[in-house]
Amino acid sequence: MDAHVTYKDIGVSLSGHVGTIEIRRPPHNYFDNALINQIGDALEAFDRDPVCRAVVLGAEGKSFCAGADFANRPATGSSAGETGKHLYKEAIRLFRTRKPIVAAVQGAAIGGGLGLALMADFRVTCPEGRFSANFNRLGFHPGFGLTCTLPRLVGQQKANLLFYTGRRVTGEEAVAMGMADVLVPLAELRAAATALATEIAQSAPLAVMSTRETVRRGLADAVEAATERELIEQDWTRKTADFKEGVKAWAEKRLPDFKGA
Repeated sequence: MDAHVTYKDIGVSLSGHVGTIEIRRPPHNYFDNALINQIGDALEAFDRDPVCRAVVLGAEGKSFCAGADFANRPATGSSAGETGKHLYKEAIRLFRTRKPIVAAVQGAAIGGGLGLALMADFRVTCPEGRFSANFNRLGFHPGFGLTCTLPRLVGQQKANLLFYTGRRVTGEEAVAMGMADVLVPLAELRAAATALATEIAQSAPLAVMSTRETVRRGLADAVEAATERELIEQDWTRKTADFKEGVKAWAEKRLPDFKGA
């Protein structure tokens, strides 16, 4: 690991053979290009470090990652034009890294935050976990490669249900449908994620990376292709009156009054 590197929005450490990346934008850890870029840099640094064999991706605060902050920082939610392409290119970097990743998901993993959680190989969560692909409820098209990654985990039919309704599912429900892998009490979340990463790190590292390359073969390319389609659809849906209403309703904590325009 590049020990001299410090990051503005994440903490990075290595203990034994397990690296940890902690998002530090509490309470909700909203993402933007800069945050995804930093996570990509840290994962690539762990790839270059032969001591690191697995990585825990966690977050400070109430949420794992509540997606983009549409209400207060609209630019962070931009997925259209060059801004969106840049963010998705940064996201694809994460899928192309080589070490197994365990996400520790407390609270909300919403929208693009769900996309970030599903980038990992495994998800450890708690009853307080909340998983939602809420794009349609906001009035636009899903992004962050979720049209590829979510069906891969839960099946196309369940993915469609989550996309169309934007419903939130609890940690228990996420484990039951295969979106998450381990359920523990909130107080034990980070320790459980680290324990899983440690168990992975006890296997032969070259064999693990080789196996991971096989079982995830084509995933990054599929995500890249999916995001190209997602960008096209997001570009026009974000220009609709429904999108403006969806964001306004979200900020006002009420049901949106969509007009189909």
